[in-house]
Amino acid sequence: MDIRHIDAEPTAAERDAIDALLGPPASSWDGGERGSERDAHTAVGGAAAREQRHLLVPALQALQQRIGWISEGGMGYVCRRLSVPPAEAWGVATFYALLATAPRAKRVLHVCDDIACRNRGAHAIEHELERTCGAAIAAEPRGERVALGEGDVAWMHSPCLGMCDHAPAALYTEAGESPREVLLGNVTPSSAVHALTRHDPGLDSSGTAVLPQRGDPALVLLARCGTVDPTSLDAYRTAGGFEALARARAKGAEWVIAQLNDARLVGRGGAAFPTGRKWEAVRARPETPHYLVCNADESEPGTFKDRVLLTQDPFAIVEAMTIAGFATGCNVGFLYVRAEYPLAAVRVQNAIDACTAAQLLGDFRIEIRRGAGAYICGEETALFESIEGKRGEPRSKPPFPVHVGLFGKPTVVNNVETLANVLPIVRLGGAAYAATGSQGSTGTRLFCLSGAVSRPGVYEVPFGTMLRDLLAMAGATEPTAILLGGAAGTFVRGDEIDLPLTLEDARAAGTTLGSGVVMVCGPGDDLHDMVRRIAGFFRDESCGQCVPCRVGTVRQEEALHRIAAGKTLGGVAAELALLDDVGVAMRDASICGLGQTAYSAVESAIKRLRLYEEVGR
Repeated sequence: MDIRHIDAEPTAAERDAIDALLGPPASSWDGGERGSERDAHTAVGGAAAREQRHLLVPALQALQQRIGWISEGGMGYVCRRLSVPPAEAWGVATFYALLATAPRAKRVLHVCDDIACRNRGAHAIEHELERTCGAAIAAEPRGERVALGEGDVAWMHSPCLGMCDHAPAALYTEAGESPREVLLGNVTPSSAVHALTRHDPGLDSSGTAVLPQRGDPALVLLARCGTVDPTSLDAYRTAGGFEALARARAKGAEWVIAQLNDARLVGRGGAAFPTGRKWEAVRARPETPHYLVCNADESEPGTFKDRVLLTQDPFAIVEAMTIAGFATGCNVGFLYVRAEYPLAAVRVQNAIDACTAAQLLGDFRIEIRRGAGAYICGEETALFESIEGKRGEPRSKPPFPVHVGLFGKPTVVNNVETLANVLPIVRLGGAAYAATGSQGSTGTRLFCLSGAVSRPGVYEVPFGTMLRDLLAMAGATEPTAILLGGAAGTFVRGDEIDLPLTLEDARAAGTTLGSGVVMVCGPGDDLHDMVRRIAGFFRDESCGQCVPCRVGTVRQEEALHRIAAGKTLGGVAAELALLDDVGVAMRDASICGLGQTAYSAVESAIKRLRLYEEVGR
């Protein structure tokens, strides 16, 4: 596609898709009909159009959902409507994996081949799809000029879809006037072919998973999941919903923040920053407006707890965001949910609409923004860039988001699980909440159990629970290794499971709880393949902005493949030394957490599991 001025015209369908999002064009300058004589010579409203730049990604997604890809004519119309240079729009469109800038069939099946699914039969699905439907298409644009039939279908490989508890998984997308997106679990080769070729994926299974602990009276964060209708505001209020918001308003913003500090609540995304301090910092900033962002872009392979909370208890997240907005002085909140969770977006939007209609949110407004397939957007500043309609590339820090965040204003960012903890803290009081757990890790924690377990799913346990006991709850009998914290985490051995699950104990043991991933490897799992897949994941997901990450993730994967193929450069020991050098450089010099943790799992496989000692003999 030429990045100069785009002369191609949009089709009627493309124009309709954009106008449905942005409203009709105001003049010929932004794609409408020529109106008055003044319109022929003078453009007005340019500044207003540029202020809508943050709608660039939603506009591109609207095109994708309508015709299955982003054509030159469609992109040109978006650029005129938003006053965005075509080169910039092209840079954004090609950044996100779920946006296609080359012709693509309207119906596509995205087959997860990440670590959990590949150990549960993903390759068999891929082989059957290749046999019956042809080779997988590439995510990267190739610039082909091809003619597509109305009934054409395609399939492609996908990173983790957040359905590890129901692996193998796939995401079915169908473009058109009534687009469909369906997340599927427990996929078989025959069901995958049926969904794609018959255009019949069935119902979305991401919100129907039965929790292993369903109904347990000890549950706090998951108490309503599976027991209260997630689509009914009345059901939520009957179960105690919005009592916390009423108490917060009655006690005042300072009291809410004091309770968070008394509770010693820290973020559940991996960084473990004190939540109360973050809220205080934003509240104290004189610049306005303040923004709240709920980070629901959980893309860490092995993580799916946000999916459960958003699909099975969406009103709780809306209530918690409203409390956060009240305490930090934010009138607008954004919930950024990953694109692979279509049902979660629908249910949260339903909750927002119901609460707004019932006037429960006051002057607080919540907007949903959907990701477009970029793991890096889980990093808070990359997420800001994405909401602002740009490539999801992390910013250098400082300044930190509490000072200069979304749209350059003070911003508080919390992930879904962190916000879910706000409700019991406000209801019970911070001191009572802190009575659970340890001195440095208070409350309960959600863990995502998958892999070689008989009862996979999200588990809620108090901080301090032994890893051995958690594995027993999930039915793990012969763990040979456990991946803690996801692809950015570390492996621990099967003989290291007498580990208290707290932040401080994990740190002392040289591992991390990260985002709560506990992926169990059994005797039949190929650990070498898992490590190579993790390396491939980071190579693919690096945004390429900084050299240590962009080059290091490639070199890391290359070395692992050379070892696997027996074609080492100087022997296995030399390759391992190279991996260590590259890993240290990535950790020390990368801009963000992706590059800084890209070597963690590989390093633990080398040094902790000693996975390559036998290869080197």
